[in-house]
Amino acid sequence: MSDATKAVLQGGPDDLPERIVPLSTPGEDIKIPFRGGFEHFRATPREEETGQGLLPVYEWWERTELPG
Repeated sequence: MSDATKAVLQGGPDDLPERIVPLSTPGEDIKIPFRGGFEHFRATPREEETGQGLLPVYEWWERTELPG
């Protein structure tokens, strides 16, 4: 069973500072603020064994820019 309070992020920018992030609501998309916009990640059915336990995997699917 996974630790549903965290998730592993796959894809997106190579220089994203964190790849294991807090997860507020399992299954909902994750939106990470990064470089004047947001990186969006969606849940997958996969899990990955990490140093912090078995975590759900979220894959990058789009970036949105902040106006300005």
